[in-house]
Amino acid sequence: MANIKSAKKRALVIKKKTGINKSKKSEIKTYIKKFESAIEDSNVEKAQEYLNIIQEKMYRASAKGTIHKNTASRKVSRLSRRLNSIA
Repeated sequence: MANIKSAKKRALVIKKKTGINKSKKSEIKTYIKKFESAIEDSNVEKAQEYLNIIQEKMYRASAKGTIHKNTASRKVSRLSRRLNSIA
């Protein structure tokens, strides 16, 4: 553990931010799983709803620096193509 006060504070801040980032990524992955199950059930309306949620959460996470902008765009693009292929 750090001895300097500012280093101790940074360690606490990093721990807190890591937890926030992990929960955001986990939430996105959960919605992707729901999207994929809707695709398998051929439920286009539900899949479209999940895609909108995923897109919003991905772009917000990329704006906050949790994930890279290109990663968010790539994943949304791939999910959109999957939805268009069954629609």
